[in-house]
Amino acid sequence: MLIRVAIAVLFVTTPLAAQNWQPLFNGFSLDGWTAPDGQPVTADAWKIEAGGVLHLDRSAGHGGNILTDRDYGDFELVFEWNISEKGNNGIKYRVRDYGKQTLGLEYQILDDAAFPKLTREHLTASLYDLVTPIPAMTRLNPVGQYNVGKIRVQCNHVQHWINGQLMIDEYIGSERWKSHVADSKFRDREDFGENPSGRLMLTDHGAEVWFRNMFIRRL
Repeated sequence: MLIRVAIAVLFVTTPLAAQNWQPLFNGFSLDGWTAPDGQPVTADAWKIEAGGVLHLDRSAGHGGNILTDRDYGDFELVFEWNISEKGNNGIKYRVRDYGKQTLGLEYQILDDAAFPKLTREHLTASLYDLVTPIPAMTRLNPVGQYNVGKIRVQCNHVQHWINGQLMIDEYIGSERWKSHVADSKFRDREDFGENPSGRLMLTDHGAEVWFRNMFIRRL
């Protein structure tokens, strides 16, 4: 209860509340989130911890992907994340079903230092497997420290940030976009990424990860 009250007070006393930002989870339960089948999240591995931290604790058992219970089209999402050593995760948005798979655009979250041979469209804050980050170097805090991510999507314009650094600035549906898709693992997915809205998804790629201070506003 104390955690719940503290988070509520923090929200209403910050500029975020005045700017139409809403917390993406309430700090004490996973209300507003579902399992991939649309049912309530029952996985033991997704935990709300002190300070309103959402922890994917793989030592606690099965996790699985979790999704918001509502769609978002044009939005801005800010969040803090911390990944375990050699960890891999991501936030997908505008997700949709392709047969038995639920796919979407992905803000990649990774322990970059553990994967020096990966190409840059697979590193942190990339638009996963599609678009390479703009800067050659990333302002990435090491494992054990939180990073601040931001995703902004308005119409066909997509932007990713990490720690205040603009990483992705792309236009969905452009000729360059179509070229990116054709060179990616999504080449056989019709009009990949071009749906105007969809749910958000926190992925489970087998690694421990922590999220906090997740706020979203519609644009």
